[in-house]
Amino acid sequence: MAESSKKMSLVGLTTLVAVNMMGSGIIMLPSSMAQLGAVSLLSWIITAAGSMAIAYCFAQCGIYCPRSGGMSAYTEEAHGKSAFFLCSFLYFLSLAIGNVAIGISAVGYLTPFFPWLGSGAIPLFVGTVGLIWLTTAANFGGPSITGKIGAITVWGVIIPVAGLSVIGWFWFDPAVLREAWNPHNLKIGDAIAQSIPLTLWAFLGMESAAQNSDAVDNPKRNVPLACLFGTLGAAVVYVLSTTVIQGIVPNAELANSTAPFAYVYAQMFNPFIGNIIMALAVMACIGSLLGWQFTLAQTAKVTADQGMFPKLFSKVSAMNAPIIGMIVCGILQTLMALSTISPNASAQFSKLVNLAAVTNLIPYVTALSGLLVIMYKANVSPAIFRRNVAVLMVAMAYSFYALYASGKDAVFGAMIVLAVGYLLYGFIAKNFVDQPPASERA
Repeated sequence: MAESSKKMSLVGLTTLVAVNMMGSGIIMLPSSMAQLGAVSLLSWIITAAGSMAIAYCFAQCGIYCPRSGGMSAYTEEAHGKSAFFLCSFLYFLSLAIGNVAIGISAVGYLTPFFPWLGSGAIPLFVGTVGLIWLTTAANFGGPSITGKIGAITVWGVIIPVAGLSVIGWFWFDPAVLREAWNPHNLKIGDAIAQSIPLTLWAFLGMESAAQNSDAVDNPKRNVPLACLFGTLGAAVVYVLSTTVIQGIVPNAELANSTAPFAYVYAQMFNPFIGNIIMALAVMACIGSLLGWQFTLAQTAKVTADQGMFPKLFSKVSAMNAPIIGMIVCGILQTLMALSTISPNASAQFSKLVNLAAVTNLIPYVTALSGLLVIMYKANVSPAIFRRNVAVLMVAMAYSFYALYASGKDAVFGAMIVLAVGYLLYGFIAKNFVDQPPASERA
């Protein structure tokens, strides 16, 4: 009983899952979705259902496959050692792309304080790269400092976004929402498909929801429930906040805003309140970027420890920070920011989000398919197997649809990256051969 009291409860774990997912994913979404119109809100229904299914399946993987390595380990269970590398490789790139998008979000909210940042492509690039290197250097202090900062800064986005979900309805005007519904006269199916990558972006990170079962009370019950409830809680906040903002700010103004939540609070109250929200959003973005920079370096380190990434990613400082790996990651993200340079923060954000979604979805598919082998090895009961397979099919159907919805350009780019990954693994595959070639054994 004493040991159980030290572990995390269902309520505590559910809160943690929701907070971890929200991060900075919602910050730029209203502006990006307004490019299509309020009809894009329908994609939340599909994404919420798909994300809950994915989160549940990852929770089941974590329960029945306690080995380290996360998605890469689950992938290896079904697809072998090369798949471990390819999953890590794609997830690593997805995090790097996502970090650039978060940096762009932060610059968008900084622009009213420093108007130069919004004056063209070069200032936006300089601001984004500056934040990338600032958060990279801040991580040199090690994981304990990163964790403490992140636990505080995440509330900079949760408070205004969750707050808008509640109080925003007092300013909500149905006529504004009707006018914003479908300004480009898109087919409903096309509008949903085009906005799926944007809504999926807000849920990326759910793969980390399956916590270590040793830290949770009654993990076989609480981990899946926390994944579902946490994802559902985040989904409710996302849907309410993006719906209410579409009914307060005219669509054209929202689509052109670089700081949508600050803009709506300024409309509801006054510019001073808007500036406070803007400052909170910047704090949240920087804190989120700080945490994801460390996650990026740690992903590279774990893969390097397996002998699949260069050894330089494995080297850590006295503070347990992989500094050399972080510097390499910073250079990679700088190049990504340069390759997608654009004078429009929302346009560049959307382009990066589509690519990040695809490079994340492929590891989702490979890792989720590992659940079938994982359950077989764990000798689960027929009832559990049937239930999990049913949820798995929903998760896979959503993943396939999201891949399709991400567009030809993003999928094409990800396929090239995947092909390069196979070449890279070819160079290191000999390190994982357990026996000599057949010609030598004859």
